[in-house]
Amino acid sequence: MRRTVVLVALAVTSMVALAFLIPLGLVVREMARDQAISNAERQAVALAPVLATTDDHGLIGKAVASTGAGQAGRLAVHLPDGGVIGTSRAGEVRLALADARTSTLEVPGGAAFVQPIALDGGRTAIAEVFVPEADQTRGVLRSWLILGAVGLLLVLGSLLVADRLAARMVRATIRLADASSALGAGDLGVRVDPSGPPELVAAGRAFNTMADRVRQLLAAEREMAADLSHRLRTPLTALRLNAEALGHDQAAEQTRIAIDRLEREVDLVITSARRAGPGEDADCDVAALLRERLEFWSALAEDQQRPWGLRGADGSVLVPVPSAELAAAVDAVVGNVFRHTPEATQFVVSLQRNDGVVGVIVEDAGPGVAELSEAVQRGRSSAGSTGLGLDIARRVAESTGGRLVVDRSSLGGARVCMWLWQRPAAPRQTRRRDRRRTRPHR
Repeated sequence: MRRTVVLVALAVTSMVALAFLIPLGLVVREMARDQAISNAERQAVALAPVLATTDDHGLIGKAVASTGAGQAGRLAVHLPDGGVIGTSRAGEVRLALADARTSTLEVPGGAAFVQPIALDGGRTAIAEVFVPEADQTRGVLRSWLILGAVGLLLVLGSLLVADRLAARMVRATIRLADASSALGAGDLGVRVDPSGPPELVAAGRAFNTMADRVRQLLAAEREMAADLSHRLRTPLTALRLNAEALGHDQAAEQTRIAIDRLEREVDLVITSARRAGPGEDADCDVAALLRERLEFWSALAEDQQRPWGLRGADGSVLVPVPSAELAAAVDAVVGNVFRHTPEATQFVVSLQRNDGVVGVIVEDAGPGVAELSEAVQRGRSSAGSTGLGLDIARRVAESTGGRLVVDRSSLGGARVCMWLWQRPAAPRQTRRRDRRRTRPHR
């Protein structure tokens, strides 16, 4: 496209330049010839006073020699008596004498300007000035070169302007095409900076609006799936409790297996729905997220008369976890406080930072966890729940190379710590040592 625009500009500008330069070149050549003829005419007319006052060949010869053409041997005077003073190069001068008119005769090597001069007694003399071809074309070549250079500069300038305009248009088109390809490949965060012609600017704005709408729709779909899956947890918990009371026969065992399978599928739906989609931000501000989630839980805490606090969540702290996943983990841990501790029980959420490690700590003043070694095992809970809440928090922590620790709180109850790495996860050997070190807590 860019090449086509440049070629079109080249063709149009070249035609316009030629349309002006060719006539100008011809005019310059005619002007040079006219100037040379005019100069010859002035020298010829300058002899008229001398010819009108004397017939002396010597005086007339001196007058001829005083002119530039005479000194160069290009001026001749044809007297009425048939005499010729100077060098004549035109054999048709006598015809001009008979016609008594000014004329320019083509002769070998140039042109002869013939000027009749009327004398007394009805006599006529003729002044002949030879104008060489070089005088008729003096300065023409230089003028043509200047005109050609000006035309070339105009063409190059138009090509440069056309190339810049085409490049601007092509860049905007390429950016829009690349963004469309990226969006089609799943990068929902891609946007374009509208630029170029008004039509491309409008297309870029429409693309950004479409991309925002697609991202909103997909986010709403994931949230809906996650919310619906979370709602299924309550009836699943009731089914599990009822299944435990069915005994140990084969039908009861099959029922429990089916409930476990259904619970795993629901957990998979939650995890998939909460996972950041292609092109979405993989980092989130954990401090801002804690402030937002604690504001949400504060209404329920006020209803249950629970004292609560949030510590260290000032400023901005980024962790490599999608905000939806971290929000689900925080809600799961804080929700356990409301589910497994009596009303009016105090809880505190803290944010700690130390050498690339961020800790999200939830402490309560409740009865605590009876079996700390089983607290973070999937599907195991000493409080009669499904045990999947802490498992979600564990997987979020381990996705950054961190870990989840459950121990005794200084408030007397449970203390749940999600340790998140801000930098890439440690090498495999280091992570293996960390798992051995944290094994007593699990």
